[in-house]
Amino acid sequence: MGGGPYTPGRVGGPTEGVISVAISLSVVVLLLVILVVMIRGGSIKAGPAVVAVLFGFFLASTGMAPSINRFMNSLADTINQITF
Repeated sequence: MGGGPYTPGRVGGPTEGVISVAISLSVVVLLLVILVVMIRGGSIKAGPAVVAVLFGFFLASTGMAPSINRFMNSLADTINQITF
């Protein structure tokens, strides 16, 4: 099989992982901007913000991370299908 690596059962194309990383990075940046605005606006203090960030960090290492990732990907796909 000289055509490159073959992964049985793989449905996605060669850019599938790249798109997922781009969406994840975009969500992280968006949430960071929202967090900074909330801290600067006074609606959330720095202490609770740090706790929320640490909660998200440790949540990402649990068994729920794949389920959350699938939910966020399906939400992004749903938003992407909206036409105006």
